[in-house]
Amino acid sequence: MREFFVNVTRYPRYLVAFGLGLLNSVVEPLADRRSNPVTAVALIGALVSGGLSLALTLRAMVTTGPVT
Repeated sequence: MREFFVNVTRYPRYLVAFGLGLLNSVVEPLADRRSNPVTAVALIGALVSGGLSLALTLRAMVTTGPVT
């Protein structure tokens, strides 16, 4: 039973490491392109659009009634 709990405690560390690696692999190429003003505006727009889409999707999934 001890081995089971040791294995279970490894999953959050794996999730954090995986998330940071994924974030690094996405942010690093985008950081290289920020010097061009057109690309910087497009990246900011994509980030705002993605965040808004995620927020609205999660809000629709969590609320039980109509969204006002």
